[in-house]
Amino acid sequence: MKVESLVKIIGTDFYTGVPDSQLKALCNYLMDTYGINQRHHIIAANEGNCTALAAGYHLATGKVPAVYMQNSGEGNIINPVASLLNDKVYAIPMIFIVGWRGEPGVHDEPQHIYQGEVTVKLLEDMDIKTFIISKDTTEDELEAVMEDFRKMLDIGKQVAFVVRKGALTNAPEVKYQNDNKMIREEIIQHIVKATGEDPIISTTGKPSRELFETRTVNEQSHKYDFLTVGSMGHASSIALGVAINKPDQRIWCVDGDGAVLMHMGAMAVLGANKPQNVVHVVINNGAHETVGGMPTVASKINLVAIAKACGYPNAVCVDNFDDLDKELETAKDRHELSLIEVKCSIGARADLGRPTTTALENKQNFMTYLAKL
Repeated sequence: MKVESLVKIIGTDFYTGVPDSQLKALCNYLMDTYGINQRHHIIAANEGNCTALAAGYHLATGKVPAVYMQNSGEGNIINPVASLLNDKVYAIPMIFIVGWRGEPGVHDEPQHIYQGEVTVKLLEDMDIKTFIISKDTTEDELEAVMEDFRKMLDIGKQVAFVVRKGALTNAPEVKYQNDNKMIREEIIQHIVKATGEDPIISTTGKPSRELFETRTVNEQSHKYDFLTVGSMGHASSIALGVAINKPDQRIWCVDGDGAVLMHMGAMAVLGANKPQNVVHVVINNGAHETVGGMPTVASKINLVAIAKACGYPNAVCVDNFDDLDKELETAKDRHELSLIEVKCSIGARADLGRPTTTALENKQNFMTYLAKL
């Protein structure tokens, strides 16, 4: 189905969401049509954030908003859907558009498998009427479904379109870029060189993939790294949990700007606890690059100031490799919680691979290594 047909049939004039590669056609359409526009399109920090933002739109306008997300974001909407939107509470109508990663029978990465199995069930358990959009869904079918959905929206219920892989077509070409010069994979190579045999917890998406490939190229063991292949935004909390229980071992967290934004409260917890053995490296390209490159708000905020306000005793920003190497070495020697924000370009190798070990093997090897420290 052409993405413009979906947008026309849904008929809303306000979208908010967290980008998803499965919904790249919709994301590019919205960026091409609206860009980032307070009246029509806002990319939010996480899916619960989107849901609340959309609720505010409805309260102010009386109109029905649309929230788009990867199905991994369903967990973030459960609370606002159940305790805010539901017709036993405020009866706020909303349209969810959900990219179906890990659909049963369709090959996908391990973090999507179980989520894919329960995608529709979770929506239905939240009393959200669901329709699955496939490659062969026609405009007439969607029009009929939307007519039925409008009756439900009129009485304050929520509905969802679950979008299968390749179901949306005719996406406009949108180029995402910034003016930063440092390449993320090279940044990770410098981090690996500086960290030696220290454990690293890396965030979801391309950073973990690039870390895995860096170890392979270096002929190093993967036991040093915990690759947070799912749970976007939680790598720094995992690092804190490890660091508290390994107080004599330096622990590194390689994070991304979109992940930091998604659960920024984790920085406050880190700052309040001040683990002396954590170095938190945030690679900031101002983009949700792993799922297509749509912008985050991280290029418009001061992460260093936020870290210091959260209680980090040390926080710096670098935009070149000389400064990065210097700050990595300084962080190693100071034995205090440190944050290093690294300004990064958008882009990755077209032939970037994926981890060849399973998630379970990664966990077991990492735990075995930690046990010896």
